[in-house]
Amino acid sequence: MGYRIPKTPLTLMATVYRKIFPAVNTELAFWQKRANEIPNQELRTQALASIKSKRFHCLGGAVYALLAGYKWQEAIRFIVAYQTISDYLDNLCDRSTSMDPDDFRLLHQAMIDALSPGNSIKNYYELRTDQVDGEYLADLVRTCQKIFRNMNDYEVIRDYILKLEQLYGDLQVHKHVKEDERISRLKNWYEANRVNTLSWYEFSASAGSTLGIFCLVSYTLGGNMSKELAGNIYNSYFPYVQGLHILLDYYIDQEEDNLEGDLNFCSYYNNYEQMKKRFVYFIEQADKHVQSLPNSDFHEMVHQGLVGLYLGDPKVKKLMDGVQMTEELLHISGISARFFHWNTKLYYKFRQPRD
Repeated sequence: MGYRIPKTPLTLMATVYRKIFPAVNTELAFWQKRANEIPNQELRTQALASIKSKRFHCLGGAVYALLAGYKWQEAIRFIVAYQTISDYLDNLCDRSTSMDPDDFRLLHQAMIDALSPGNSIKNYYELRTDQVDGEYLADLVRTCQKIFRNMNDYEVIRDYILKLEQLYGDLQVHKHVKEDERISRLKNWYEANRVNTLSWYEFSASAGSTLGIFCLVSYTLGGNMSKELAGNIYNSYFPYVQGLHILLDYYIDQEEDNLEGDLNFCSYYNNYEQMKKRFVYFIEQADKHVQSLPNSDFHEMVHQGLVGLYLGDPKVKKLMDGVQMTEELLHISGISARFFHWNTKLYYKFRQPRD
């Protein structure tokens, strides 16, 4: 693939369809085969369901592999394995009969170990009934660790990726406990880590993305990491790019979460106007902060792509102000977001089964 990082939406999409998606699908096929071999029925069901329903997380995240130069395939291997851990654990916590925060914390130790090549593999299922997964989770962790063992400059990014994971893990624990404890836990957590420009629910959303980790790891694999760059990536992606990512994710899931009784951070905005105003704020801040990064046009395309991608989902049409929100956010985000939006709608149109 070489070192040329796409600078226009057209060249980005061409590279993604030609190189990135096929490589991601190959990796996912491997892990799907492994998931099929899990002895425990419940663990097997959740592993397969997470790959089937959340495949787009890996496909979207893998765009960062373009920052890894000639090591783009290693970056994809890491991104797919790490995102697969994330999606699998999310399913185990979401669909679990357990409400034990210690159980959730131990499960998410797998994500810390995946980022820590010196850590030993643990029994991540120790505090739950379902145990035997045929080394599925352990092998996902080992796959990530192997990438780091062969990486120069791991020490430069270690503290940043572990901090982003800590935020992610804390969020997963607090939001999956008993319903009557969730909000107080999330608010206390926010107070201990306060970001004054954000509400507690916006802070929570910003913690729930893996994009900052993918960006840091990919640049490091490409041999382009420095202390200054690592700090700039962390401060650009958390909270604004990651916050925009997850708020959009929650936005399109509002109706679904309402029916399922699941926590949705968008429901805490007072009204549509306030939510729209804050989305615009996140778009503007993401745009401003990525200017400090090399390949800033690539990072701009990523957050513009998030707007186009999420608002192109058919679920948006079912939301009361969905069409209006789409038009206003696409207008703010510019022509690249419209291009990605059009591509997404086309994808969903041709993916529909024909009569």
